[in-house]
Amino acid sequence: MFEFIRTHQRLMQFLLLLFILPSFAFFGLEGYSRFRDDGNVVAKVGGQPITQQELDAAQRQQMDRLRQMFGDQFDAKMFDTPEAKKEVLDGLIAQRALAAEVKQNNIVVSDQALQQTILDIPGLKTPDGKFDSERYKSLLAAQGMTPAMFEARLRQDMALQQLGDTVQATAFAPKFIAARLSEFNEQEREVQEMLFKASDYAAQVKVTDDMLKAYYDKNGEQFEIPEQVKAEYVLLNSEAVAAQITVSDADIKSYYDQNAQRYATQEQRRASHILIPVNKNASDADKTAAKSKAEQILAQARKNPADFAKLAKENSQDPGSAERGGDLGFFGKGMMVKPFEDAAFSMKQGEISNLVQSDFGYHIIQLTGIKPASQKSLDEVRNEIAAEIKKQLAAKKFTELAEVFNNMVYEQPDSLKPVADKLNLKISVADNITRKGNPALPPNAPVNHPKFVQALFSDDVLKNKHNTEAIEVEKNTLVAGRVAEHKPKAKKPFEEVKAAIRERVVQAEADALAKKAGEAKLAQLKANPDAAGFAAPKTVSRAKNPGLNSQAFMAVMKADAGKLPAYVGVDLPKQGYAIYRINKVSQPSTVDTARRQTEQQQIAGALAQQETFAYIESLKNKAKVEIIKPVGESTPETNE
Repeated sequence: MFEFIRTHQRLMQFLLLLFILPSFAFFGLEGYSRFRDDGNVVAKVGGQPITQQELDAAQRQQMDRLRQMFGDQFDAKMFDTPEAKKEVLDGLIAQRALAAEVKQNNIVVSDQALQQTILDIPGLKTPDGKFDSERYKSLLAAQGMTPAMFEARLRQDMALQQLGDTVQATAFAPKFIAARLSEFNEQEREVQEMLFKASDYAAQVKVTDDMLKAYYDKNGEQFEIPEQVKAEYVLLNSEAVAAQITVSDADIKSYYDQNAQRYATQEQRRASHILIPVNKNASDADKTAAKSKAEQILAQARKNPADFAKLAKENSQDPGSAERGGDLGFFGKGMMVKPFEDAAFSMKQGEISNLVQSDFGYHIIQLTGIKPASQKSLDEVRNEIAAEIKKQLAAKKFTELAEVFNNMVYEQPDSLKPVADKLNLKISVADNITRKGNPALPPNAPVNHPKFVQALFSDDVLKNKHNTEAIEVEKNTLVAGRVAEHKPKAKKPFEEVKAAIRERVVQAEADALAKKAGEAKLAQLKANPDAAGFAAPKTVSRAKNPGLNSQAFMAVMKADAGKLPAYVGVDLPKQGYAIYRINKVSQPSTVDTARRQTEQQQIAGALAQQETFAYIESLKNKAKVEIIKPVGESTPETNE
């Protein structure tokens, strides 16, 4: 019953942020200019434009995320539709409207909260539990981002989440409503089953050739061999371009010299601390009390420095580090609040600081480690630099070659060989491609892209044997193809499928006989209730189903049990027919309090989502959303 209720889930997983790049504030879109219009605005939110490039990028990112989630089960055609694009545009509009509200209400995320979120990112800790800042930087660099860029984006996402949480917190599920729904969910019904198996009636079925032929003629689509093509195609992507690029030692040396700072590691320090919190707006009395307590702990720490971790566990009120004895791991400049950083970078290893006051309260710091600044040598990063240069050159060269690729497949439409020879590309072959693609190939294979499949089956390509146009199947990936062989739609011969048809006809006729017998018995039972012939009783509820067929289970739980015994019949395709006798309806003797609390939370979650949706809609109206270029609709609309 509660399967439809889904509570709100946070989407700030680091790898999702990195590899799917959902932020629209920092995206970059590469391509060849003749197919792009940088001024193509599809909507405005509060006067700020959303461009076609942003919409396209957002849709690609959503498709990538879904592809990663569903793997081989992902079907791109389901999402490459006007309706799906409109959903993405609505998401962009909602994001802009929320961002405007965040800015207007001065919602900010503290440095400490941001730092703690980064420290808690899975996969960014060394085996001994320390934050791996080098891995952090390298993962960001691999996506063309700096820590500052990522942290700015994360801060914005956290602010948006903060706003959403505030709205969701207002949702309230009345206890009496939740209790009634839980009682309905827990209701138990004692039932008995009488099954009329189709297999028991199969021997009564008399099948003739005329029956088989009639089935074949009526259900011809079941025996169709779909239209298919064998296609040749050429693929131009970043890998193909990069393979043709050579990077010289001089280029590598020059890049290293110009980006030396990138391969330098700043000095890092490791510290433990004890935090005695006090709000900066607290009364003088509270500040004095906190400072006095901190001074007492400082005196104990200096008296027995070896007991610092024990003191931190007992006294520190920083939940992120207290249980680790106050250990904060290694950190560089810019990762801590300024007073803390200044103190930590002025201390000697093993030293315990004086009281350090920040906006969070009083800190007692023990410096436990120092990693000096270092610089990787050219030899250490030579391969990394070569790959980076090749990537940059390939991106630039791709734009140039894309123009050549597009022109040649269009201007020399009778063969792919000229463009393959010109750009040093391989001509590949794909067989058994239908109008729905080739299910034997991965869903994300270039030849399974909906636009490419559609192009292959166009009249010009299919009948005139011309090349398709250059089709962008993903970022920096173009494909063009031609039909090498075409097989029209056909129907399997009757004799070839006769045995299979016989099985289907026998099954259908046996099902019908079982149903007829079952319905006759049901009518008799309703007129004269009787328990004879039924199996042993079972107790079912919406919370538990001890082995009933799903269709039967739903029928039993929906049946009118106002007058007992009650009877309900269920048609079970390819199995037969079943009658269920409902003997009694009751509530369980004990109440599962924990489950009821969970159900109440689920109801509150559903209400919270509803309120959040309504709130976002109000923000969109407030922001005066203007649709300039409708996606999936025929006419523009304006929210004033």
